[in-house]
Amino acid sequence: MEGKHTILVVDDEPAQRKLLGDFLRSNGFLVEEANSAEAMFELLVKQVPDMILLDVRLPGISGIEAIPKVRAISASVPITLITAYADIRQAVTAMKEGAEDYISKPVDLEELLVAIHDTLGIEHDESNIDRVELPELPIDFVYQSAAMRRLLETVAIVAPSAAPVLITGPSGTGKEWIARLIHAWSDRSDKPLVTANSAGLTETLAESELFGHTKGAFTGAAAARDGLFRSADGGSLFLDEIGEMPMTLQPKLLRTLETKEVTAVGSDKSVKVDTRIIAATNRDLAIEVEQGRFREDLYYRINVVELYVPPLAERRDDIVPLARFFANQFSGRSIRLSPRATQMLIMHSWPGNVRELRNAIQRACLSCRGDVILPDHFPDKLNRESLIANGSEHDTNRLSNIERAAILATLEECNGNRTHAAKKLGISRRSLIQKLRLWRESGEEPLEAP
Repeated sequence: MEGKHTILVVDDEPAQRKLLGDFLRSNGFLVEEANSAEAMFELLVKQVPDMILLDVRLPGISGIEAIPKVRAISASVPITLITAYADIRQAVTAMKEGAEDYISKPVDLEELLVAIHDTLGIEHDESNIDRVELPELPIDFVYQSAAMRRLLETVAIVAPSAAPVLITGPSGTGKEWIARLIHAWSDRSDKPLVTANSAGLTETLAESELFGHTKGAFTGAAAARDGLFRSADGGSLFLDEIGEMPMTLQPKLLRTLETKEVTAVGSDKSVKVDTRIIAATNRDLAIEVEQGRFREDLYYRINVVELYVPPLAERRDDIVPLARFFANQFSGRSIRLSPRATQMLIMHSWPGNVRELRNAIQRACLSCRGDVILPDHFPDKLNRESLIANGSEHDTNRLSNIERAAILATLEECNGNRTHAAKKLGISRRSLIQKLRLWRESGEEPLEAP
C-alpha cells in the first residue's frame, strides 16, 4: 500500500468502533473515530479523510440525513454506509444522495476490506496480506485446515473488542470452543466466562436465572441470587442455543444489553453490569426473525459480529489430526490409524461433525486391543459409507478433497518426508510434489501443512 490512507469510522457503539478501528489499523490504514454525525462534521472541517465508514443508525442526525452536509464540506470523499438488513432499502436510496457503497450488518471483515480496496483503488492481492498472528492456543485445540485458520484469524481480531459476537454453524462443530477462545484472547480473560444453555431456560425461572432474584421474591426463593449477568460482570456471558430462548424473555435481555443494567426479580433497583455477550446458534436467526420466533431488534443487538464455524465435511484436512488427538486422549497411549481406517474417516460425511468424530474414535479405542485402529473398530455406518461411490460431479469434488486430506495426513505421519509418504501412498515422489505445488499455487493447500 503506497502511503497510508485515513478512514473515518462513524458509529455510536464504542465496541463496534474499536472492532472496525483495530481491524483497519491491522491492515495498514490510519483511523479516525466519531460517535455521532455532529462529531464527524467537526472532524471534517479540520481534515477530510480518504474515506468515511458511516453507520446508518446514529443518535440525533442519522447517517443518511448526514450525507448532504458531508457533501457540502467535501464533494468527493467516498462514503460507505454500514446498515442493518432492515435499512438496506434506505441505504440504496441514499446512494443516489452521494454514498458510494454500503455494507450490511453483521459486517463481514473480509468483505469490508475488499470494498475499501475497491473504493480507494488499492489492488487487492490476498497473497500479500499479512497473516494475523494468533495468540497461544490451548493444547487440546486441534486444526490443520485453511478454513479454520481463517476463522481463528478473525477471532483474534474480534476478541479484544467488547462487541457482541454471534457464533453460527451446525451442531457439533465446536461453537463453544470458539466462544472460549474469544474470552481467552480478550482483555476480560482474568474475569469469569459464564455459560448458559438458552434452551434450558424455562419461562418460569429464566428471568431469575439471568438477572437474579431477592430473597422471598417468589415461592422457593429462600436466599438471594445474583443471576448469570452479575456472575459474569467484567467477563463474558456465553448464551448457547440462543435461538431457543423464550420470546417472553427476549425483551428483557434486549433492555439489559441496551442499558447495561439488570434488575433482580423482586427488586426495584437496577444494578450496572459490564458483561460481554457471546451467543451461539445452529438456527438461521434471520429466518427465525421473519417467522416471528425471534425479535429483530435483539438479533441486530447480538449480531454485531458473526462467526461461522464450518461443518467438518468442509474442512476435511482437520479430520485426521482430530482423530489422532482423540485416539491418544481416549487410549492414554500412542495409537495409530491404519491406512484403510484413515481413508474411511476422510470419506465419511460426518453429519454430526466433530462430536460424531469424537464418539466414533472413542468407540474405536474401546474396541481396539492393540496399537492400531482398524476399519472393524468403527461403527457399521462408516464401513457402509466407505463402500459407496458413484461418478457424480459432487462425488468427484469430494474425492478431490479426500485425496488432498489423505496425502497431507500421510505426510504428517511421515514427518514431512515426501519420499516415504509417496511410497506409502503408492505414487511417485514427482507426482506428490506436483500435487503439492498445484495446491499451493491455487491457494488450496492447508496453511498448517508440513
